[in-house]
Amino acid sequence: MEVVINRRVRRRRRLVRLFFRLMLLSLVLVAASAVGLLSYTKMQGPPPLNVAQTTVYYGADNSPIGEHHQGENRHWVALSSIDPDVVDATIAIEDRRFYRHWGFDVNRIGGAILANIRSGSRAQGASTLTQQYARNLYLSHDKTWKRKWNELLYSLRLEMNYDKDKILEGYLNTVYYGHGAYGIEAAAQHYFGKSANRLSLAEASMLSGIPKGPSYYSPLFDLERAKKRQAVVLQSMVAHGVLNQVEADEAHLEPLEFVQKELDRPSTVGPYFQDVVERQLIEEIGVDPALIEAGGLKVYTTLDPNMQKQAEYWVEREMPDNDLQTALVAMDPRTGDVKAMVGGTDYVESPYNRAVQASRSPGSAFKPYLYYAALENGYTTASTLLSEPTTFNIDDGRKTWSPRNFNDNYANDFITLLQAMAFSDNIYAVKTHLYLGTDKAVELARRVGIESPLYDHASLALGTEDVTVLEMARGYSAFANGGSRVEPRFIRKVVDAEGEVLFESEPTLTQVLDPKLSFIITDIMTGMFDPYLNAHASVTGRSVAHLINRPAAGKSGSTSTDSWMVGYTPQLVTSVWVGFNEGTLNHSAYGQIAKKIWANFTEQSLKGQPVLPFEKPDGVVGVKINPQNGLLANEHCPTHRVSYFIEGTEPTTECPPPAENGEEVEVIDETTHEKERFLDRFFKLFGH
Repeated sequence: MEVVINRRVRRRRRLVRLFFRLMLLSLVLVAASAVGLLSYTKMQGPPPLNVAQTTVYYGADNSPIGEHHQGENRHWVALSSIDPDVVDATIAIEDRRFYRHWGFDVNRIGGAILANIRSGSRAQGASTLTQQYARNLYLSHDKTWKRKWNELLYSLRLEMNYDKDKILEGYLNTVYYGHGAYGIEAAAQHYFGKSANRLSLAEASMLSGIPKGPSYYSPLFDLERAKKRQAVVLQSMVAHGVLNQVEADEAHLEPLEFVQKELDRPSTVGPYFQDVVERQLIEEIGVDPALIEAGGLKVYTTLDPNMQKQAEYWVEREMPDNDLQTALVAMDPRTGDVKAMVGGTDYVESPYNRAVQASRSPGSAFKPYLYYAALENGYTTASTLLSEPTTFNIDDGRKTWSPRNFNDNYANDFITLLQAMAFSDNIYAVKTHLYLGTDKAVELARRVGIESPLYDHASLALGTEDVTVLEMARGYSAFANGGSRVEPRFIRKVVDAEGEVLFESEPTLTQVLDPKLSFIITDIMTGMFDPYLNAHASVTGRSVAHLINRPAAGKSGSTSTDSWMVGYTPQLVTSVWVGFNEGTLNHSAYGQIAKKIWANFTEQSLKGQPVLPFEKPDGVVGVKINPQNGLLANEHCPTHRVSYFIEGTEPTTECPPPAENGEEVEVIDETTHEKERFLDRFFKLFGH
């Protein structure tokens, strides 16, 4: 028994000795590898501080429309000329162990590995300032092990050949802070109009949070988001021991004044459009922000340079020299390709994009969604309702509401749906909205692509819920293209410096409307430009009808603060908004500007392109009707217009002969008209 025990002891001792020998050998190999790696990086010498490649944006015709590259708007300053708060804030938020590692941080790498294992991805990074500097100077930004290894080698070469202050100085002079400002000096001048050595703690902490996402965290794009990022930076400084909590809180509360000095416009062709492209690259496609600025990308967009120049020209020509603002989106309804975009009167003064970031009430420009829903639920072009001052009981009878027509102009008679759209009659719209059920217009708007919050109350018929200019262009596209909802497309393809396609898209269309009803609502919407429909009121497009020399449909809209014009041809939908950032709008002075911009832009941007008609689908018939009473026109009511109906729903009763006293005889025995008059009697009993 003792012999067996002794054998086990000896065997255990041999295993322990073997383990320690292997461990010692491993340590020797690791030490030798480390010495070899450090010797190799030292022998390689200092890496050149070369300039990164340029990212170029291309228009729909593949011509360059803009670019981002390191080298523009850059002012190199010594580390001693940079405010210490910038240095402290940058180190605290980006790399707290900067002065204690050799280019890579084992603790951060371990933490990142654990985080990525938990999340099942490689989203969590562990790059030090040295690694970021090396990556921006020499490497691509793809997340591969090969790139990580090369990044490590370059970081070691930087650390072996340059001191820490030199590396930090290089990082602060090359990092991108947005709006064309490369380096801390350019950023300080652009955002605050001062040198980098004169920044306050609040200013320094704000700037230090931007490089993580120059478009995402720019205070000029989204101040609230930038302030949240500033708070993270300040708390990192507290944790790092360079600030106390009182100082951090005071800095966060300090108001900042942005001067936007020496803004570098990315291009004279569509700067607002390019901002949207950059955001989509980062937020939707997932491209690293640093890769956009320094990776040599080729980004092929949908922007039409000629249309963009026309949009900017007509905005500049029609807008007054004051604080009045505008936004425009032009889209090809057949593909969803965004062809032109204007987000304000001056990108330099305000890069805030009112075409996609601002939500405003569309007024009567919302009515086509309501009237299409009406066509789905039994209405026709000839459906008549009484236009007169009306008080409605709403909210289950708890409230009354008396909407008004513009200038209190009422027919005080029955009018057709055709006239209601052309004159923008509010009473007709509200009656229709309440009769259908207030959810019908909401459902239709959702179907064609309106994503902003919409509440199904009575006033929705008059466009009281806020939407964006881009959404309205998208919504009208379904009417223009025969009933398909489109996805707005800004980017066609993204190619990296090696020619590899990183992203490619195709137009996305989904059939959501009846092509026949889409054609009919389009025909109804052409009425706003038809002076032949003038009666108790003039058509709303009379002031610009002479500017359009091709088939076009549309609808204007106005509220106390907003003026809209949304219209289309078969190949182009354009949405235009005009108003002040805050405050009411004087419609007598500015009420026609949106229409003029739309009409001139539409006509001139399509100059030289085919004049296309709206294509009538099978199952739709055109008949001559009297636009006021909706009856078939004859010698007794010669005023007529060819209007369209789904086959079998067209009027069958002709205008009656005049009575002996010369007045027209009212016909109420036809089924359709009797139903419509019953509806108005219903409103008289329960709503008036």
